[in-house]
Amino acid sequence: MEQTVKKSAGYQSTIRACFIGYIVQAIVNNFAPLLFLVFQSAYNIPLSKITLLITFNFFIQLCVDMLSAGFIDKIGYRAAIILAHVLSALGLASLAVLPGMLPDAFVGLLIAVMIYAVGGGLLEVLVSPIVEACPTDNKETAMSLLHSFYCWGHVGVVLLSTLFFSIFGVGKWKVLAVLWAVIPALNCILFARVPVYSLLEDGDAGLPVKKLFGNKTFWLMLLLMVCAGASEQAVSQWASTFAESGLNVSKTIGDLAGPMFFAILMGISRTFYGKYGERIDLNMFMRMSAVLCVFSYLLISLSPLPVLSLLGCGICGLSVGILWPGSFSIASHAIPKGGTILFALLALGGDIGCSAGPTFTGMVSSAAGGNLHMGILAAVIFPVLMFAGCCLLRKGKLRHLQS
Repeated sequence: MEQTVKKSAGYQSTIRACFIGYIVQAIVNNFAPLLFLVFQSAYNIPLSKITLLITFNFFIQLCVDMLSAGFIDKIGYRAAIILAHVLSALGLASLAVLPGMLPDAFVGLLIAVMIYAVGGGLLEVLVSPIVEACPTDNKETAMSLLHSFYCWGHVGVVLLSTLFFSIFGVGKWKVLAVLWAVIPALNCILFARVPVYSLLEDGDAGLPVKKLFGNKTFWLMLLLMVCAGASEQAVSQWASTFAESGLNVSKTIGDLAGPMFFAILMGISRTFYGKYGERIDLNMFMRMSAVLCVFSYLLISLSPLPVLSLLGCGICGLSVGILWPGSFSIASHAIPKGGTILFALLALGGDIGCSAGPTFTGMVSSAAGGNLHMGILAAVIFPVLMFAGCCLLRKGKLRHLQS
């Protein structure tokens, strides 16, 4: 009995470390964009070049998604998750050091981003399967709660960074970069101590890639992940624009208000399912969320009032919250021997969706003469496909797809 209690307590420590891991990923993805104007003035770099840092960050993470599965299985989950935190801490600290050390400050920024992007990519592939492997009573709720910490981390990065700058001034941004680097450094120590287990038993290599690719359920789950990422980012990336027009505020306030409104409601959705999900059928909740997402897209694109479009952005954040973690949970149950390669490929699909959603929206908007509302209206295809996929995954259909 005593050993069981200790084991449970150990896994609770593991889950808490994973929660912090997703906060680290939120820092990696959302801190540098707050400094774009600082980089422009401090290092005399054109803003057009600085914004490439976002593309570079996610490109590196996509590469890590594709290449990490075999690498992780060779060195083990513990070594890989520690490496992810070391690289995240080193990359964030390098933001404060490398641009001033190298002849070309932009090269220094690129190197720093590359370092923490590898860490962020590893975190995306590792954290979810580590939580899935923990002996929790309800893995779906644990997964939803886990992903809510990315949302709260995003909000925290924006709020705390803004507070720091208001007190100490933007000129102290290098100090803040080092302070943010402390979080992954400390969590690295925590992961060195907590129990870490993989999804597969010792000696079990899991499904080979060829067999995984031959599984119809896998392709359906990959489609759901692409749609989850696209449904989220097609609106999230444009939330600041709707905040500026809906609230009639400056771009700076719009950049804070729009994405934060979206992230807070997305975090509330994930936290809600994390707390009450044991009483709710996951597939039904995802179907309802997809329908709400369609409604939010229509409200954003067809409303004549800018403030209603902004409200639609918030409703979209609320609706997409469960789609990404829910797809992970369903895939893990539907393909129990998928192992690390399954989570790596699903993360790759999600990241492709995160890139495809805003790109598709922008392309349609451009073709419509810069009408962003038309781009959002066309992007409604993503939550519609999400709903259709969830319908196919109902119990009866799922057995047919696995046969």
